[in-house]
Amino acid sequence: MSTGMNAQRGIGNVGGDTAPIKNTNINEVTGVALSPRQKVLVGSVLDLFEGYPSLSHLSLWSKSATFNDPLTAATGYDAFAAQWYGLVALFHPIKIQSHSVTSAGDPIEIKLSNKYTLKGIGMSQTIDSVVRIHIGSDDKIEKVEDRWNNKLPEGAVAEAFRKLNAKTVPLFVKVPKNEEEDAEMRRGRGD
Repeated sequence: MSTGMNAQRGIGNVGGDTAPIKNTNINEVTGVALSPRQKVLVGSVLDLFEGYPSLSHLSLWSKSATFNDPLTAATGYDAFAAQWYGLVALFHPIKIQSHSVTSAGDPIEIKLSNKYTLKGIGMSQTIDSVVRIHIGSDDKIEKVEDRWNNKLPEGAVAEAFRKLNAKTVPLFVKVPKNEEEDAEMRRGRGD
C-alpha cells in the first residue's frame, strides 16, 4: 500500500482458541511483523474496543490481568470483564476509524482512533489513543493500557477515582456466566 501499511488478512483462530475474531485485517506499519498468535490477540483487543465482548475473547486474558485507561484501573477478571461489557452497554455504535500496529514487541503497541456514540443521545466522540498490550509467559494478555493522547492520568486523586470506577462498574454491568448467556447477549446486540 502507498501508506506504508501492510494489511494482514485471515488470522482466524490460533492454538485452539475459539474467539470469533471480527477484526482480522491487522494494519502493521512497515517493518513490524506480528506472529500469528499476536495477530489473534490484537484482533481480539480491537474487537473489544469496537464493542464486541465475548467470553471467548476474554479467555485470551489472564484471570489476573489489568486494564487501564483514563477512567479506570481494573485488576482481575471480574473488573476488566465488566469494563468491556459496560462499554457496549453505554455506546452504540462504536466504530474504529483507524488503527496501526507500531510495535510487535512487549508490549505490542497500536495507534487507535475510535468513535464512540452514546446510546439514546446519539452524541459521538472520537478518541485517539495508544494501546499497549502486554503478553504473559502463558501467551495470554496480562495488561492492556488505553492511553488517550498517549497519556494516563497521574496523581493520588486520579488513581483513587480510577480504582473506584473499577470496583463499582461490576456492580451494575452484567457479565455472562456461561456460553449460553454470552450467546444470548450477543444475539441481543446483533453481533
